[in-house]
Amino acid sequence: MKYDVTLNIEKSIEEYSFGYVAKQTNGSAWLKSGNTVILATVVVDEKEVEDEDFLPLTVQYIEKSYAAGKIPGGFFKRETKPSDFETLTSRIVDRSLRPLFPKGFAKPTQITIMVFSVDAEADLQVLALNAASAALYVSDIDINTSVSAVRAAKIDGKLLLNPTLSELNNSTLDLYLSGTKEDLLMIEMRSIGTNDIDVGTTYMFDPMVDPMLANTITTHKSNAMSEDELIEVLASASNALFVNNARYEEAFAAYKKETTAIEISTKNLNQSLVEFVRTNHMQDIQEAINQMAKSERATGLKRLRAKILEANDFDKDELSKAIEVVKREQVRGQILNQRVRADGRALDQVRKITIDTNVLPSSHSSALFTRGETQALVALTLGGPKDGQMYENLTDSSTQNESFMVHYNFPGFSVGEASPITGVKRRELGHGNLAKRALEPIVNLDNETIRIVSEILESNGSSSMATVCGGYLALKAADIEVSDAIAGIAMGLVSENGKYAILSDIMGLEDHDGDMDFKVAGSKEGITAMQMDIKLGGISLEILKEALYQAKAGRAHIIDIMHEAEKKIEFNDGVLPSSDFFHIDPSMIGEIIGQAGKTIREIIEKFEVAIDIDKKVGKVKVTGKSKKSINDAKAHIQGIASAPKAEKIEYKVGDKYKGKVKKIVDFGAFIELPDGSDGLLHISKISDGRVERVSDVLSEGQEIYVEILEFKGNKISLGRA
Repeated sequence: MKYDVTLNIEKSIEEYSFGYVAKQTNGSAWLKSGNTVILATVVVDEKEVEDEDFLPLTVQYIEKSYAAGKIPGGFFKRETKPSDFETLTSRIVDRSLRPLFPKGFAKPTQITIMVFSVDAEADLQVLALNAASAALYVSDIDINTSVSAVRAAKIDGKLLLNPTLSELNNSTLDLYLSGTKEDLLMIEMRSIGTNDIDVGTTYMFDPMVDPMLANTITTHKSNAMSEDELIEVLASASNALFVNNARYEEAFAAYKKETTAIEISTKNLNQSLVEFVRTNHMQDIQEAINQMAKSERATGLKRLRAKILEANDFDKDELSKAIEVVKREQVRGQILNQRVRADGRALDQVRKITIDTNVLPSSHSSALFTRGETQALVALTLGGPKDGQMYENLTDSSTQNESFMVHYNFPGFSVGEASPITGVKRRELGHGNLAKRALEPIVNLDNETIRIVSEILESNGSSSMATVCGGYLALKAADIEVSDAIAGIAMGLVSENGKYAILSDIMGLEDHDGDMDFKVAGSKEGITAMQMDIKLGGISLEILKEALYQAKAGRAHIIDIMHEAEKKIEFNDGVLPSSDFFHIDPSMIGEIIGQAGKTIREIIEKFEVAIDIDKKVGKVKVTGKSKKSINDAKAHIQGIASAPKAEKIEYKVGDKYKGKVKKIVDFGAFIELPDGSDGLLHISKISDGRVERVSDVLSEGQEIYVEILEFKGNKISLGRA
């Protein structure tokens, strides 16, 4: 392979080849970094779409199993539907590159990124964006701005840019930042709970799984990041973006194809029609805006259009554009000049919140979280270690198990649309992933699986943040221990002619007509997850800092309301699995387990519970569906542990003892000897005569005299004395 450009970017070497492969595309870039090889291509269709307000950009990130020397698992031995990682990476690239295209660009554009070879330590999301941006930069599309990505980690309190995957596993921060030389375009951030306390090996006894399945229990510590600390990280990462993009643009300029000016949609705005709407229908526009403050549907605007068309011979499409322009001016002007929003709220005011918990009696727990006209029904289900989601990323050496899941569903009826419910869309996957990243740091999973499902029943602004709030409440309604209270809030921005206004808890109207969608989740003290998309050219760190602190105040307000709701939680007793922890003398654990796990299995079957025992420290966890069964099992275990331990007897061949028949089998009976040891009385040794069935001669619990005949390893053979 011929490489045209070699760059040293943040500890790694990136080699680019342009025009050597995929020559029939508008632009392509072959990127090699270490053992990772990625091809990114850009193709533009000449036929324009009719809706010039919609940018017809599609991004597909595709991983090939052969890139890691693997054959696809499952029945079909070829790549099928995209994995969650592929879908989320496609979204990241799309959100980073979309702002480069000018408004009115109407030609369908496809960006395809394919991973042909992979290095186990490679950050594929960073390399995917860098490759896609390079392909776009050298294409014949007249876009002359480079976009690149940088990932920031914090290890032992020190900032590290573009860490390896191994280094990221030891980090308390995972921040993905994309932008140009001048502007931040997109942020994805999560704090990471550290596995800093290892409490030893645990043996889990559950009748539904193998009787002795070893697991390691670790506790997780939430590492919510303060606003000031985050701004410092963003400043350092922004500096890296400036340096990297400057080097990309300088190195790639010689390989850019000859470009033609970007064609913008020819449907120009009818200014006279805009002035007509301003002059004659401002009150109607205001009434429609008031309706949109209560619903994402633009029904009021459609009625206004129909009313005007009845009395005037205007072009329908031109009128729609004119109404939209005046509506946007009114929404933004009212915010910037009067500091009042469409629904009358102050800029930092959060809409009314109502909370109901455990509204689903047969679910393990549930929460109905309503904020303004956004409503999320969040249900939680507890499971065991085998209920987790198995997955394997391209860079993984083996199959992984996801034991904390957040699934988000957005049916059309939540925004008044008559649309069918189909498979999970990219947006749903992305919103669920954001909520998962917000909540996961506060949960300590102890051989458990948690699945949270958010059903959006109504939406008018940031249903993903409602999912975060409802998810936290569902955790509390399931009596799950968490390290902190977490809430989420969506922030907005309106900026024009040197003025700007930061909005707390934005609704759909403000998202549509605003300049930023900024979702922040965390505790009162810090941030656990964040997602930002900029519709402007970019945003300054000063404005971002102000938005972060305004979001902090909003989160605190929401958390106070959630704390009040927590006080009224009534658990779904009889449905919700419950747990109890206690300690016993570690030396007595053998008595609890019994020979080959017999005693512990009897306890599980009798009380219908699951039992985890940490042999190192004597910690016992009992889980069941009712508190009575848990308490009874606990008392039984504590009784065994507190019983005086029989003194071990040194048995010798020929000794005779009185024993008890513990269990009868086809070939004899197991006899419990005075110190609790078991011996086998074979059917041939029970009587001088022939015995057809052991149960004809012996019964369980019967006391008999036996003689020690021989030892076979740890086994004792007995005869009838």
